[in-house]
Amino acid sequence: MRRAELEHLLRAASHIVNQRDFLVVGSAAILGSFDETMLPAAATRSDEADLAPYDDPDGEKSFAVEGSLGQGSMFHDTFGYFADGVDFTTAVVPLGWETRLVVFDTPGSQDGRGLCLEPHDLAASKLAAGRDKDYEFVTALLDADLIGIRLLAERVDALPRERVLPGFLRRAQRFIDMRLHPS
Repeated sequence: MRRAELEHLLRAASHIVNQRDFLVVGSAAILGSFDETMLPAAATRSDEADLAPYDDPDGEKSFAVEGSLGQGSMFHDTFGYFADGVDFTTAVVPLGWETRLVVFDTPGSQDGRGLCLEPHDLAASKLAAGRDKDYEFVTALLDADLIGIRLLAERVDALPRERVLPGFLRRAQRFIDMRLHPS
């Protein structure tokens, strides 16, 4: 995903649900902090943005975003990228994440605005998800010195334990320990 693509998705989503603000979770959230030219390939390879409309108690707005801009939609077929309509519980994020959001409000997003997870919160969320592609994403950010391992360790410690599978949490902690104390 590139910034221009995220702008396009935010612009389209804002028109579909007549709303300005969307929480951006998943790998596209990194674009709130860094231009794609600064990011390693592993951080920009996704062709989707996870967008959670604010003020969507029944999920109707999220469903409208998914239906109009989602995978397999005419939008996706036309442009080659898409939006997943999600809600605020989709991603497991460290406590306090709301105070660290990065605003993505560019002229290209016009009436849409993304409130993106801060990079360390995003990386902790990716480790909580536990997929190989998430570890590749986090490793690429660490290797490019775009996030720090110590702050990432703090954010992993701040993940809500009741929402993270114990095996995924142990794997994340081992990953961090190996980065902090390489042999």
